Amino acid sequence: MQKENNFLSILKSEMILALGCTEPISIAYAASKARDVLGVFPEKINVTCSGNIVKNVKGVTVPNSGGLKGIDIAAVLGVVAGNSKLELEVLSNIEADDISKANKLIEEGFFSFNLNENVENLYIKATVYSNNHSAEVTILNQHTFISEIKYDNEIIYRNNSIDYGNRTIDKSTLNVKDILEFADSVKLSEIEELIQKQIKYNSNIANEGINNCYGASVGKTLIDLFGNSIEVRAKAKAAAGSDARMGGCPLPVVIISGSGNQGMTVSIPVIEYAHEYNVDTEKLLRSLVVANLLAIHIKRFIGRLSAFCGAVSAACGAGAAITYMSGGDFEKVSMTITNILANVSGIICDGAKPSCAAKIASAVDAAILAHNMSMRGLTFQSGDGIVKDNIEETIQSIGHVARVGMKDTDKEILNIMIGKVSLGESSIGYFNYDDNLISSCN
Repeated sequence: MQKENNFLSILKSEMILALGCTEPISIAYAASKARDVLGVFPEKINVTCSGNIVKNVKGVTVPNSGGLKGIDIAAVLGVVAGNSKLELEVLSNIEADDISKANKLIEEGFFSFNLNENVENLYIKATVYSNNHSAEVTILNQHTFISEIKYDNEIIYRNNSIDYGNRTIDKSTLNVKDILEFADSVKLSEIEELIQKQIKYNSNIANEGINNCYGASVGKTLIDLFGNSIEVRAKAKAAAGSDARMGGCPLPVVIISGSGNQGMTVSIPVIEYAHEYNVDTEKLLRSLVVANLLAIHIKRFIGRLSAFCGAVSAACGAGAAITYMSGGDFEKVSMTITNILANVSGIICDGAKPSCAAKIASAVDAAILAHNMSMRGLTFQSGDGIVKDNIEETIQSIGHVARVGMKDTDKEILNIMIGKVSLGESSIGYFNYDDNLISSCN
């Protein structure tokens, strides 16, 4: 019972509504909260962020901004008209006059920015000033977790809890076997409202992306070129949701692991397969429990933000859920996850932007292949690269590569994005491998 309650708590804490890409929205939330603490409309605002926040804001349209991008417009809109009580829907009520006011303030030098490279990957500090007073709000490691609030440089609130306020949640209890058992046994009344909300909102934005032009129209292109088969639809609709979301569509989505793109990747393919094969509602709901919890489980070893594309971990959840929905047992579900991770783990995260839709399509394509392989009893074996002896070790190996091995990759991606790297032949380096290592691999 304790483990079941914990799994329910994990789902409820992760599956929340968010409007737009969560990084600029988190900035808007911090700015809006800082204005509330100050108590008056500020004279100026400074935002300090980690490199990963910069990476994930640079190329994405801020919702309800009139098509604008950037940390400045996210922060200033948060100050001008954000509602901090709505958290990740903080910019829901923006009007045209608010956008005009925000643009004018930016032109007048109201906004300033600093990059802090020696902090957690998810770090935002918004400081507002007025009449010799200041208010500062710091967000750390989760998009709505306020770790500290200051007024006139004095701490008036601090939360140093390692669980970021979620004292009833222990993600270390997650594992593939227990997730499947939980999905089989959980009472529908405990999950139905939450999962139905995910089906409703994420399907709405997927259809919006299919029916209208956003970003590079990856989803629409897939349908137009390759038809309406289930394999195409599963990829196209998930990608279309990202097309719309990265393009500033004001429709909210149910996120997981702090990401709307991951929320759509983990859910839309499962929903489409259920429709194709007339799966009953109960089986769909239980399959989405599998999808969400497995994606959360894999992502917890990677971290909230990293150089590892979160669409891959989300696609693992979706592919595994499709296998589960098709009657696959623990062994086949494990095969599906292994097959995905052995295939597309190299997809990098170079920020939130229109090409996320293409990465989602690639990850879902790998999930469909992995599912079909596993249902035939086919899987990659221990020793095939980073595949280990069992599924939990394989998941942890991927997490190590993403969290530890890709730290420098993350820095270099940001350096390229902000123009701090001189590219060309002179930047090419060559490794001198140890002769013994080479001979041992032959």
